[in-house]
Amino acid sequence: MLGTDNRPGPVEPTLTTTVAKEYVHRAALAEVFLTGWTRTGANSFLVSAQWPRSHSFYSSEHGVHDPMLLCESLRQCGLLLTHAAFKVPFGYQLSWSSLRYSANPEAMRIGSAPAEIEMHVQCTEIRYRRSLPVAMTMRIEVVLDAALLAVATITFGQHAPSVYRRLRAGRSDAAGLCANAPTPAAPIPAYVAGRTRREDVVLSPTEDQLRWLLRVDTNHPVLFDHPVDHVPGMLLLESVRQAGHAMHPSGGGMMPTLMDVSFNRYVEFDEPCWIEAEAMSSTGCSRRATRVTALQGGKLAFTAVTQMTDITGYPLG
Repeated sequence: MLGTDNRPGPVEPTLTTTVAKEYVHRAALAEVFLTGWTRTGANSFLVSAQWPRSHSFYSSEHGVHDPMLLCESLRQCGLLLTHAAFKVPFGYQLSWSSLRYSANPEAMRIGSAPAEIEMHVQCTEIRYRRSLPVAMTMRIEVVLDAALLAVATITFGQHAPSVYRRLRAGRSDAAGLCANAPTPAAPIPAYVAGRTRREDVVLSPTEDQLRWLLRVDTNHPVLFDHPVDHVPGMLLLESVRQAGHAMHPSGGGMMPTLMDVSFNRYVEFDEPCWIEAEAMSSTGCSRRATRVTALQGGKLAFTAVTQMTDITGYPLG
């Protein structure tokens, strides 16, 4: 009689994938950074993400991850949870009211493998209409390797398709508006904007060194991953970062460790948008605060404060 082999079989690996790209409004799978989510309370969630060690646009300079990669992950987190957890249908449009983050440069160092990110999300100030949320605030603690990487707060609204069409008043044809956007003006030098590639610069020069024309290239493969009917929020955040760099172009190791942005109106393609900056406070040479504003048609589009930190002074190893 043959005996039974009770030896354990091979351990199956844990399989990881990204969330559906439709949840985070991305066309390219390579631009999806979120890998999953679970509910941890009535209105609290754990969202996982993976950050690459290198990226064509969210460049990893000086051994640390780009804070704009954090901002894109926050954007995707808001979209994922509104669709997957709160059951907001596709076709609804999310619009930011405000975004604030504060990041720890020491925790943002790049390791020997892609960064496995945890985002602990608490949703508050939720307003419902016909059982669907139309506005909420998300407070997010971002953790990497058990260290607190950043604390962020995003506030946004949701618009049903019919409401959005009325709100945009004839400007909701994303494909047409992108295709007919004006040719972008020449950029400021890449090193002044804190970039390495000319095509990633979103500011164009003016006669005033602290005033720039927002440069909108609708062919950019990351900022315009798909057609949209207005200048996307991530491009506006990039303009804040680049204005902060342009204030101190000699600081090659400067990164935006804090941003506090309030969005007032959509930025359109067919009219110049002016980015203005002024220095605020500084802590020695390592931390410099800058106020950045955007004006279009004589109206305030957004206001922002960013703190640029010299990361070369941190023991990043």
